[in-house]
Amino acid sequence: MLAPATLCNVPSLFRRKSADVVDEVEETPDEVDEAARPRGYTPSKKDLGVTTPKRATNRRRAVEAAPANRREAYKRSRERQRAERAEAMAGMRAGDEKYLLARDRGPERSLVRDIVDSRRTVGTWFFGGALVVLIGSSAAMPDPVRLISNLLWGALALGVVVDSILISRKVGKLIRARFPKTTQRMGSLYLYAIMRSITFRRMRMPKPKVTIGTAV
Repeated sequence: MLAPATLCNVPSLFRRKSADVVDEVEETPDEVDEAARPRGYTPSKKDLGVTTPKRATNRRRAVEAAPANRREAYKRSRERQRAERAEAMAGMRAGDEKYLLARDRGPERSLVRDIVDSRRTVGTWFFGGALVVLIGSSAAMPDPVRLISNLLWGALALGVVVDSILISRKVGKLIRARFPKTTQRMGSLYLYAIMRSITFRRMRMPKPKVTIGTAV
């Protein structure tokens, strides 16, 4: 039989145990989660209760309705092609590498264009002079006119040759100085410069980016 002192301590023992059980039950979910998480775990925004606002999708493409018939589909296709051609032409005139032809691409070709466009060339007068020579050298013209036409033709041809040599020398000098490791063939760059020099300035493609007299 238990002693009276021991009996007196029984209720206190039960109270202590019940209090410990209550403390374990009343543990917060956060404490349980922290104990269950592995060491070094970084809580996510979802665990912390942080909500991230969704980004506004302002670039949604409008869904184009299907064409009602073949005629409308053909019309839309033509309009789309026309818009693409206009965009490509504008990009080509502006010198955008994305729209340039293979012959016009590359920094070396861009430098060649600037060299030619920064100077006056005899070649721009070549085709106009050729037309005058063709008219003046016809059999219906008197002999003095035909003689002058032939002399003019010779002078134009000589001027184009001399101007082409000068342009080619400058192209070679600047290309070697600025692009010493270029893989472009110099002969191809010379021909590219000469063909551009005999084209009217307004008809050159891409359009000139420099004015006449600009130091390149």
